[in-house]
Amino acid sequence: MILRPHDRIKLDDSNDRQFYSFPRFVTHVDDNFIQQLTQLYRERLKPETRIFDMMSSWVSHLPEEMEFAHVEGHGMNEEELARNPRLDRYFVQNLNENPKFPLSNGDFDAVLNTVSVQYLQYPEAVFSEIHRILKPGGIVIISFSNRMFYQKAIQAWRDGTESSRVELVKQYFRAVPGFSEPEVIIHQSGTNNFIQWLGVGAKDPFYAVIAQRL
Repeated sequence: MILRPHDRIKLDDSNDRQFYSFPRFVTHVDDNFIQQLTQLYRERLKPETRIFDMMSSWVSHLPEEMEFAHVEGHGMNEEELARNPRLDRYFVQNLNENPKFPLSNGDFDAVLNTVSVQYLQYPEAVFSEIHRILKPGGIVIISFSNRMFYQKAIQAWRDGTESSRVELVKQYFRAVPGFSEPEVIIHQSGTNNFIQWLGVGAKDPFYAVIAQRL
């Protein structure tokens, strides 16, 4: 196992369903991050394919001009998922209680996860499920920044640096036989550290870890 028991601890260990019981119709990263993510999807996803948007919400950041055969959504708040116009179907499930997806083997061309991987307490099991539902050659795009619900992120993420978090997600992929070697995309903010500290002109850093099912 990659994570030790204490690595999985959250500061707020109350039931996640309670924490996510009310909708948050906001974006959790800035416009610069969203633009980079949508462009990455534009470059890496193919039209008329089947997409699984894992740990989604009311927006999926998919390119507006691209049409897909099916977009399956998953999340923790039904109101958010119901408002997402890109989802053809969705289900609500707490992956920290039950990591097994109610989805068929080899049914998806791509799995997406946006700014949510830090909340997985059993990522080894979840990444095994991602591999199971992907078609051979299917792609996984895990994107994140430096923001989080601090009380709900696992300790391994809270205590890590931005670079160590990238390495952690790479290890999640490597723990499952049958994924390609992870590719990493990093776009740091162009402002200097002092300006970032002041909060003037700072942009959310963009990280993506990408792999394919072999």
